[in-house]
Amino acid sequence: MNANLGLDYWLSQWTFAPSVILGCALVIGLYLYGVGPLRKKYHLADSVSRGQVILFVCGVLAIFFAVVSPIDEIGHEYLFSAHMVQHLLITVVGPPLMVAGMPGWLIAPILQDRTILKFGRFLTHPFVAFTLFFGDFFLWHAPPLYNETLTNESLHVLEHLTFIVFATIYWWPLLSPVKEGLPRLSIGGQILYLFLSGMPTMLLGAGLTFMQPLYAPYIKQPVRAWGFSPAFDQQLGGLVMWVPGNILNIIVMSILFLRWLQLQDQKQKEEDKRFYGVSEGGPASLAEAEEDEEIITVLTNTEGEVVDEEIKGRERSL
Repeated sequence: MNANLGLDYWLSQWTFAPSVILGCALVIGLYLYGVGPLRKKYHLADSVSRGQVILFVCGVLAIFFAVVSPIDEIGHEYLFSAHMVQHLLITVVGPPLMVAGMPGWLIAPILQDRTILKFGRFLTHPFVAFTLFFGDFFLWHAPPLYNETLTNESLHVLEHLTFIVFATIYWWPLLSPVKEGLPRLSIGGQILYLFLSGMPTMLLGAGLTFMQPLYAPYIKQPVRAWGFSPAFDQQLGGLVMWVPGNILNIIVMSILFLRWLQLQDQKQKEEDKRFYGVSEGGPASLAEAEEDEEIITVLTNTEGEVVDEEIKGRERSL
């Protein structure tokens, strides 16, 4: 028996839970208060970047969409793969947009408290952030606990909250808006961090793709969505977990690598300027220096030829 997941289902199965609406509204409200009235009151900054505001709000809306749209119901009742799409939105889309949209000047005053700063440094240390996020992710996908989240709504909410919190911590070393206190990793560190991050998702995603169905509620469900069998559904879910996140990592690592090459080229040019000297009438780059050397060589050779001719002329006159 197949579930009816047509247009009517997608239009009607939105679950606007008051707790979700209030939670998202509170987060956006506090953010707007911070970048608006609070900024003006304490003169934290002259202006706020519209792009950052858009990024932050879009991050919250991505999480809101993940938990109130029909994706939540489909993932809860019918498809493991739909549940993985929801987890992708909650961990890989929403939190990084929120971190990228957070102005550094809004965070900096909080970090003046040494206790908060020390605790923040501990949590956002790359090893700690990496371990917390992927440890939490693996834990909730263990079959006994995962099966329980499908029958216990409070536990399911806790799962999503830990995903959001630990994902925010995980993305901080890559996207931190604070230059002092809790800064980003260097470009090389970011590339290594992303490279290593692909390993756990590949391990878990590949395992789910090639294993027999693990999760009892989907196996026992007599109603099938779009005719997906439990085995095919789990394989698709493993691929959702495995492929999109790693493709994103590869794209970001490529961008970071190109940026690193540009910085190295700029650094090399600056070293050339310092080595050859930048003074009035002096060469400003290696290319100009080489050109000047060629001119000097030509002039030297020409002068040498003139001297030789004068000497020969004197010999003939004698």
